[in-house]
Amino acid sequence: MNLTMEEEARILVIDDDYDVLKTAHVFLKRFFTDIQIEQIPENIEEKIKSGNYDVVLLDMNFQRGKRTGEEGFIWLDRILSIDPQVVVIMITAYGDIDLAVRTIKAGATDFVLKPWKNQKLLATINAALQLKKSRKEVQHLRHTQQKLIEDMSQHYGLFIGESEPIKKCLGIVEKVAGTDADILILGENGTGKELIARMIHRKSGRHQRVFISVDLGSISENLFESELFGHMKGAYTDAHEDKPGRFELANEGTIFLDEIGNLSLPLQSKLLNILQNRKVIRVGSVNELPVDFRLICATNRPLNEMVQRNEFREDLLYRINMVELHVPSLRERKEDIPILFNHFFSLYKKKYNKATLKINSATITKLTHYHWPGNVRELQHVVERAVILSERNLVDFTDFMPRKTANQNTRNKEAVKLDEMEKLHIQKVIEQNRGNITRAAAELGISRTALHRRIRKHDI
Repeated sequence: MNLTMEEEARILVIDDDYDVLKTAHVFLKRFFTDIQIEQIPENIEEKIKSGNYDVVLLDMNFQRGKRTGEEGFIWLDRILSIDPQVVVIMITAYGDIDLAVRTIKAGATDFVLKPWKNQKLLATINAALQLKKSRKEVQHLRHTQQKLIEDMSQHYGLFIGESEPIKKCLGIVEKVAGTDADILILGENGTGKELIARMIHRKSGRHQRVFISVDLGSISENLFESELFGHMKGAYTDAHEDKPGRFELANEGTIFLDEIGNLSLPLQSKLLNILQNRKVIRVGSVNELPVDFRLICATNRPLNEMVQRNEFREDLLYRINMVELHVPSLRERKEDIPILFNHFFSLYKKKYNKATLKINSATITKLTHYHWPGNVRELQHVVERAVILSERNLVDFTDFMPRKTANQNTRNKEAVKLDEMEKLHIQKVIEQNRGNITRAAAELGISRTALHRRIRKHDI
């Protein structure tokens, strides 16, 4: 060990003998950053709850004349019930060795004999710290694996399109993917912003590391810090174990913050602090944890206008948009609609065993003239629904769109304004779902928030 540099470690020594505590403190502070001592057993629980210690050295006897070691067992059990991850080393006299061995079976990691030899004590603590580090890594891997399994259970396809707007977008992706530049992806709901983010990750130097996706619009304010920064056991009522936050899980990988425009100003401040310092502090802890991540954000909201209205922090906007990338709406890339349609039509025919299902070119032309407020996501849902509900071998425009909208579009396509078409379509979908906004939003391929905005816009 390098004797000229203290190792980052928080150690608590518990013993009723003050001379023992003083000796331990003087010796160990030469090697470790934080040494705490405690002589009164009644203070142990409070110390453990507030301390977040890496290693605890615990005496086995606290009452003079007692050599049963039973107190050691009692306090060991209480310490581990408060913090199961802490590493406990028992301090014992020569005659208590059999008892010390029993404490290992009860959850202690090791024991040292009094009076100890300094180098033996130091070696024992270093071994305990390595064990603590290994436990943290295992816990981190377990949570990361759980997140990856959840993430992989979702379907993420390729980004499909051959139009000029798409070529321009993908050209920027090729230029920035190999860097570590923070990227802001702009675009309407359903345009494929997360697909672009995942493409950037796959083409980056971090592609073998984890991609963590966070929908900021779905995280409540009171859980924001816990979800993003993690928490310690006991930090709040339902915190039954230590849990890393999304930024910890994304260490050495990429974190994708979707719907960043939905954050309140107080939460924007908390996020900015992490982005500036690249360190997180779990809820209930005082220790800073360095994190290394590539940041990609996305929103469908006009952040520059929000800055002017004091709804979004200007310094946060500067931080997240080293490179700004616009994903075009489906209206801006109409020539891609037939390509996307055929992709989804083939996909769902196979999925639902309807290989004989066909569509004529006239229907595809009509679909191309529809303005798709929900973009690619809406197109995908519309195609899947039509394939599921089809009762004939040939599907037409009315199978994809509400009949009222389809007929009106056919009779007087030029006269019907896009906003009127959107309103009619949304009204019909809400009616079909009997007023269930969640199901209606899913069928339209947009979020609940986006659907509520359109309901207010059209006074539905």
